[in-house]
Amino acid sequence: MFYILQGDQQILLSPSDSQRLLRWRTSTFWVMLIGYVGYYLCRGNLAAAFPLLEQEFGFSNTQLGLIASLSEMAYAAGKFINGPLADRIGGRRIFLVGMAGAIFWNIIFALSASLSVFIVVWCFCRYFLSMGWGGLTKTIGSWYPGERNGTVMGLISVNFQFGGVAAALFAGFLVAQGVSWQGIFIYPAIVLTAILIWSYFASRSSPAAVIPGARVSVSGSARKALADYGDEEQPAVSTILKTLLGLPIYRQLLLFSFLTTLLRSVFLFWTPKFLFDIGLGASAAIVQSAIFPLFGVLGTVFIGWYTDHYAKNGDRARMMWIMLAVLIGCLWAISVLSAAESPNFNLILFFLGACGFFLLGPYSMSSGCLTLDIAGAKGAGSCTGILDGMGYIGGAIAAFAAGIMSDYLGWSQVFLVLSVFAAVSCFSAWIMSRGFQKMAAQTAAKA
Repeated sequence: MFYILQGDQQILLSPSDSQRLLRWRTSTFWVMLIGYVGYYLCRGNLAAAFPLLEQEFGFSNTQLGLIASLSEMAYAAGKFINGPLADRIGGRRIFLVGMAGAIFWNIIFALSASLSVFIVVWCFCRYFLSMGWGGLTKTIGSWYPGERNGTVMGLISVNFQFGGVAAALFAGFLVAQGVSWQGIFIYPAIVLTAILIWSYFASRSSPAAVIPGARVSVSGSARKALADYGDEEQPAVSTILKTLLGLPIYRQLLLFSFLTTLLRSVFLFWTPKFLFDIGLGASAAIVQSAIFPLFGVLGTVFIGWYTDHYAKNGDRARMMWIMLAVLIGCLWAISVLSAAESPNFNLILFFLGACGFFLLGPYSMSSGCLTLDIAGAKGAGSCTGILDGMGYIGGAIAAFAAGIMSDYLGWSQVFLVLSVFAAVSCFSAWIMSRGFQKMAAQTAAKA
């Protein structure tokens, strides 16, 4: 429902104006969905290029891990900076700037030829890529009411799962066509350029950018989150951060983000190289690595839909820890299977897909639906920026450590260690679930 605030009164818009806003909301939703898939075309291509970079330059997994780890640190730094920046200058604007930067640095990467230059260039690329999610959540939060957070963010979060699928399949196709490693960076940049032009014309930052003064109704936890910042139209970043860090549930969410991003980063960077190392060809390894984000799409949609309809007392974390408990077993199974002299590729791929479902579903909740539940539209950029920044510190550690461990101990030990981190993240989600139940009980007692 859209309205214009006049004094203390909410004046509903005419049917024609409401229809106009609905059209722009739908168009902006698709821009955020497809646009972030485009982000991944210019991000997931690095992992797809690892086998080719090894063949071309003789890089070890440890050296490739340096590109992954240091660029992940740049991404984390960008999250801390660009998340709050989205709250100040607007989500759509920073979303488009990030696209342009990713295009430029992908092209520069294709023109480079040494490890040190690869590291520096990809760090710049990841900094611009860090602008995407904060800009997206800020924009979506401005267009949709709070009671639809689970479903809307569940659907929109499909973009970074499907983006991984699209990046792997596109890169695999290019390699199968005989394209050199440079083409794995140039062709995605060309595709993203077309997406950028369309995104500019097909999106708006908020209802007010279409009809001056127009707003979207909010309710539930989103209404409370907005109230926590006071009556300012857009509160200062310091006010947002002080409010968020004062919430125990948010502090626990920071730990959860660290742990689950650590797990996710290993899969995103190393799945193609893992499959290549245990016996698949380069093209097959790249294409079949898409099974992880593909099943992640299903997990993301499922948990968003389920928690909107069946989560008791707003406790979305209960399903998160249940799914992560299953993830532990899947990781252990991959550890055992990859240690065999003749690995069973079909079973390994089955469990890789299961890992995508049971990890990426809970992961998507932390920087998606829960972000809007806790922070509302006004604080979405800062909230997700700090969460993701904390998460990608874990991702940077994992990206480098996985490369070293695979060189010296083998991939079986890597997945065994990951199962331990999955157990800790499961426990963290269980603590959050208890926190949501406690908050619900306190609210009921006051009523």
